[in-house]
Amino acid sequence: MNLPFKIDLNGRVAVVTGAGGVLCAELASALAQCGASVALLDLNGPAAEAVAARLREQGHKAIGIAANVLERDSLEAAALRVEAEFGPCDLLLNGAGGNHPKGTTSKEWLEVSDLADESLTTFFDLDPKGVEFVFNLNFLGTLLPTQVFARQMLGRSGASIINISSMNAFCPLTKIPAYSGAKAAVSNFTQWLAVHFSHVGIRVNALAPGFFLTNQNHKLLIDEASGEYTARAHKIIEHTPMHRFGESRELIGTLLWLASEEASSFVNGIVVPIDGGFSAYSGV
Repeated sequence: MNLPFKIDLNGRVAVVTGAGGVLCAELASALAQCGASVALLDLNGPAAEAVAARLREQGHKAIGIAANVLERDSLEAAALRVEAEFGPCDLLLNGAGGNHPKGTTSKEWLEVSDLADESLTTFFDLDPKGVEFVFNLNFLGTLLPTQVFARQMLGRSGASIINISSMNAFCPLTKIPAYSGAKAAVSNFTQWLAVHFSHVGIRVNALAPGFFLTNQNHKLLIDEASGEYTARAHKIIEHTPMHRFGESRELIGTLLWLASEEASSFVNGIVVPIDGGFSAYSGV
């Protein structure tokens, strides 16, 4: 992968959660190419290790660790291993997150007649456990790794936390109230943390990706039978001025800018849209 530019992360330790997924695996690779020793954390340990193995084959320092971002003990164990093998964390990328079908409605708008259709999930049918799962994964899944790894950053120069928010935080999408609300919480938490950590030298910012094809949303956006865009995908494209989905490599420039103390030392508490103009377009 060719980087848009390089920053110097030699001697630095980066921890990436959700690193077994498409987007965070590529972001972890970019950090490794800049010289960082990268610890890739994922609930799917083999997926994280597979990415780490590829990076090691390319001559980079990387380890894959099975870790649950919702379990403090799991994260503490991961932190001990990171510190033992690489040293204390300098950069934390909170990439773990996702949605759940039980926090999703079947239709964009409610009609009274929908209430008699048992095949539909209306707002009134949303499962509190499904909504709770989404909030926990996205919000607590950002808070808990930060509690664990930010301790290692205290007293270190150039420490940085980068969260992954979403376009949904700016403008909630139809059908996914739990995910939209959870990502809004991540954006708010990013600002809160930036203020809270401002006297101990840890900067906190976030990326807010627009629409990228990933393993999680592939079935929602691509019809399995035809391989064509679904109706929802077409609607997204129509409301994205650049008229396409983003590619994971297009997150890298912003990531490296925020990760670089030299380039962004006075940038703190921002959430950067990377969305092809989606947030700027009113639809008219």
